[in-house]
Amino acid sequence: MSEPLCSPAALPLARYKVLDLTIARAGPVAVRLLSDWGADVTRIEAMADDNSVTGRRRGSDEQNLHRNKRSLCLDLKSAQGAQVLKRLVERSDVVVENFRSAVKKRLGLTYQQLKLINPRIILASISGFGQDGPYSERPGVDQIVQGLSGLSSVTGEPGRGPVRVGIAISDTTAGMFLGQGILLALLHREHTGEGQWVHTSLLEGMINKLDFQGARYTVDHEVAQQQGNSHPTLAPMGTYRARDGLVNIAASSARMWRGFCEALGAQALLAHPDYQDGASRLAHSQQLDADINRITAQFDVADLVARLNPANVPCGPIHDIGQAFEDAQVKHLRMTRPATHPVMGEIELVRSPINLSGFDHPDRFHHAGPDPGEHSEAILKEIGYDDDAIRQMKSEGSVA
Repeated sequence: MSEPLCSPAALPLARYKVLDLTIARAGPVAVRLLSDWGADVTRIEAMADDNSVTGRRRGSDEQNLHRNKRSLCLDLKSAQGAQVLKRLVERSDVVVENFRSAVKKRLGLTYQQLKLINPRIILASISGFGQDGPYSERPGVDQIVQGLSGLSSVTGEPGRGPVRVGIAISDTTAGMFLGQGILLALLHREHTGEGQWVHTSLLEGMINKLDFQGARYTVDHEVAQQQGNSHPTLAPMGTYRARDGLVNIAASSARMWRGFCEALGAQALLAHPDYQDGASRLAHSQQLDADINRITAQFDVADLVARLNPANVPCGPIHDIGQAFEDAQVKHLRMTRPATHPVMGEIELVRSPINLSGFDHPDRFHHAGPDPGEHSEAILKEIGYDDDAIRQMKSEGSVA
C-alpha cells in the first residue's frame, strides 16, 4: 500500500538520512528545509547538566527551528560518543555542522575524515565568514555580518545612521543557500556516486543578497546609500500617507504612473512637466513624494488598495506581524501547520514556503521540536546498540 501524501515517507527527501550537528540559527534553517520535505533528521545535541536547554527548546523559536527532527544527546569528545557518531555517519547521506576548523578536525568531522568512513557522505558546513581567510576563525553572528556586508548602511532613513534589518536575515539567508547546496550535492551524487563538501557563510550569503545594490558597485562603482522607504532607482515607489495610516505604492513605470493618476483623479500630476518620464520622476522624487502624499492623504488605506490594484498599480497596507498572519491571502495560503508536543500540546508553526505540484504540504508536522535526547534510545537501537550497551553508555555519561 502506498504511503499517504501527508506521511514523511511519501515526501521527496524521504530516502535521505541527515545528521544535524548545528547550533544557533543558520545551520538549523538549512536542515529544516530537508526535514520539512521528508528527510530523516537526527539532531546531535550536547550533553546538558540542567533543564535550561529543554526549557529553551519548548519556546516558540526552537520549536519552529527543530520541528520534524529527532534528538540524540551525545558526548562527541568521549570514546563511546565518537564510536556512535561513526556508526551514524556510516548510514547517513548528509552531515551538517557549523564548528570552527580546529574543532571539526578534533571531532573527526572534516570532509577528509568523514569520507574515510562513508565515501558517499556529503558534509555541509556553515560559518560566519568562510572556511578560510583572515576572518575565518572569528565568531560570526547576524548583526555583525549585517554591518560588515554593507546591508546596514543601506537600511533606514538617510542621515539617521545604519539600521539593523528587523529579522535575522544573514542567518536565514545562509541557511537557505546551504540547503540549496545540499540538494545540488545530492543531485550530483545521483549521477556520480560521489560525496563532497558543501559550504557557505553568513558573509557570502549577505554579499550575494546585496544583488542589484552590489552590482551598482561592482559594475558602476556606485556606493548605494540609505533611501528609507523609497526605492533607490525607481519613482514613485515607497510608503505614503493615507487618511487612516500608511500604504505602500509602486507606480514607477509609464503605465503604472498613468494608472495611479487616473485611479485617484490626479490629472494634474499626470500633466506635470517634471513627471513626464521615469528619469525625470526619479530626479524630482522628493517633490513628487510630497505631491503624492497630498493626494493619498485624502483616502483610507483600504480605499487606496481597492482603487489602485485593479488599475495594475501595486498597492498594499503595512501590517504588523499579527495582521500579516491574519491577512486574507496568508490565511488562504495556509502558512501554518499544527504540531503536537507532549507537554505544550497543539502548537502552530510556520510551514515551508516551497510548493510542489507532485506533493501536497502535509496537514501537520510529524514531530514537534524534540527535547534534547528525546529519541536517544530509539536511535541507538536503530544502529545496533542493545539495552545493556545503552545503559552502560548512559552510566558513563557518553549519551543521555
